[in-house]
Amino acid sequence: MPTKTVTAVTIILSFVTFMSFAIKDESKKNLPPTNTNFNKDSLVSVQAFMKVYDVLMHPRCMNCHPKGDVPLQGDDSHLHTMLPRRGKNGNGIYAMKCKNCHQPENAPGLNTPPGNPKWALPPADMKMVFERKTPRELALQIMNFSKNGHKNKQQLLEHARDTLVKAGWNMGEGRVPPPLPYEDFVKAWDTWIENGGYAPKGK
Repeated sequence: MPTKTVTAVTIILSFVTFMSFAIKDESKKNLPPTNTNFNKDSLVSVQAFMKVYDVLMHPRCMNCHPKGDVPLQGDDSHLHTMLPRRGKNGNGIYAMKCKNCHQPENAPGLNTPPGNPKWALPPADMKMVFERKTPRELALQIMNFSKNGHKNKQQLLEHARDTLVKAGWNMGEGRVPPPLPYEDFVKAWDTWIENGGYAPKGK
């Protein structure tokens, strides 16, 4: 075969090979990521967290997770009228302790102090602030061992069953309950964590 013909054939084959790789590489850009379980889990996780977020930002939860050291109160989340302070352990300071008014059970009557044996704010060294947190900020905080009360995955799952968490749905007369029934909240909480505890995108 003449040299010019061999050269031409070589050039054509090289071009075909190059285009084959180029097309193959270009086609990969339009394919979904290979780790489809990751995407599926993150989507399910984030969707579940947004239900959780609606509950955590409700006054029944957020009032005990304020930015400052005075708890919030009422369906409008105003500062507690008696201005109690958090204190080192979250139980109040001096003679103004949470348990002075918040007994182990709800007091009878309309808008009387709700009760629970564990009634308190988070401690001063682990405030677990909900107030004004974006969905992403709150999700990252809850899943951060150094910011969530040093809870691992199993402890986080158990936390949703805690009597103080349940108290959010048993707050006495005259208070609006959280936007989800308790059982649905636990289901969303579990789904969020079991599927990776992903945080929504955003700030």
